[in-house]
Order: sequence, then C-alpha cells, then structure tokens
Amino acid sequence: MDADAQKRAAAARAVEYVQPGMRLGLGTGSTAKHFVDLLGERVRAGLKVVGVPTSEATFAQAKACGIPLTTLDETPELDLTIDGADEVAPDFSMIKGGGGALLREKIVASASSRMVVIVDATKWVETLGRFALPVEVTPFGYGATLRAIEKAIGTVQSGGPLKLRQTKDGHPFVTDGGHWIVDAALGRIDDPKALARALAAVPGVMEHGLFVDLASVVIIGGPDGIKTVERPVSS
Repeated sequence: MDADAQKRAAAARAVEYVQPGMRLGLGTGSTAKHFVDLLGERVRAGLKVVGVPTSEATFAQAKACGIPLTTLDETPELDLTIDGADEVAPDFSMIKGGGGALLREKIVASASSRMVVIVDATKWVETLGRFALPVEVTPFGYGATLRAIEKAIGTVQSGGPLKLRQTKDGHPFVTDGGHWIVDAALGRIDDPKALARALAAVPGVMEHGLFVDLASVVIIGGPDGIKTVERPVSS
C-alpha cells in the first residue's frame, strides 16, 4: 500500500471504535479526512452520531458528508476524538499542527474521554522533532514573542531555526482563529513534557503542537497492514 492507502486503512479501523449515540471530535488533515469520509458512509447508512469539527475545512467536509454537527458550547463533553498526527512517539507524545488547526484540535481532544490517533507508518517515530514543531502565536508583538519562544526552548534543550509559516504568495499563514504559526525546526525533542510547559508559559503563544497525555490509542497503517497500539492504563 502507498502512504494514502495506509492512511485510509488506518481510518477504516478507527471507524470501528465509533458506537451509536457517540459525541465525536472530528480531526483535521489528510488522514482525518479519510475518517470523515468513511464516517459519512456509516451515517448515511443509519448510524446516529454527532460531531464537533476541529477546523473550518473539516466542518465543510463533514456537512457535505451528512454528519450531524454540534459545538463544544452545546456539547462540552465528547466521547471520542479521531485525529491524525505529524509524528507520534512510543510514549504517545505527538506533534500536530502541520495543517494549521492545532489550537482547535487540542481543545477538542482535551474535551474528549478518549483520543484515537490514525497515522501511516512514516509518522511513528522513536523520538519527536524531525517534523518542525508548530507554535501558534498572536500577531500582536510577534517579534517579542519570537524572542521569548527562543528563550523558552533554550531552557529545555538546544534550539533551532524558527520560521514564520507563509502562504504561497508570501503572506503569513492565518489560522481559523486569526493567529500566525511559527515552525520550530528542533531536530529532536527529548523531553516533550518539559518543552510543552516552557512554551505554554510564553505570553503571545496561543498554543503549541506538542500533544502530551491525550492519545489513548494509535492506529498505524503500514505496508503490511494495520498495527494498533494502546496506551497502558495508569494504576
């Protein structure tokens, strides 16, 4: 299977976790897109669920698929979120935000009882960091925030180039929340929890792409089939 087929296979396995009556968080990105398509097929066949999309793009897709939608204001507690990731490590820490929806994705995941992550095999890594870490910032005071991010990273580990994400025409990429994204090319992240705490403390940082202690199941689509990894239950 090529990478896209691996993603769809992982998404198909994730659909098996959905039960009638569930309140679902609907992720954003190429793998989550497959899940929304497959969920839509089940909804059209009679499955009763309601979803909270994590981006305007997912909202439009889910609506077109006929999936009933709600908001976290109307439905503040969710049963399950299904989403992709840019990298997942064996300790279940993740980097997300390559698609620019990390703030809403983290809010929705945090409101869910469980999070199932679907990825192709290239996203399962020994150590996070090869994929640049997205950090969502407010445009106000961008220069000061950038310096503060560099300092925060330096308190935990060696830094790397920070680059403002831009559109093809050279303008800053703007998230659904009206923020900008800085991509931090760190190479490796040995202590995701410590780095997450340091970045969260920076004024001007709206959210960062380190998702720690959120995923409970990772479904990996590989060339030889599907592998499901479950996070050990804490005693």
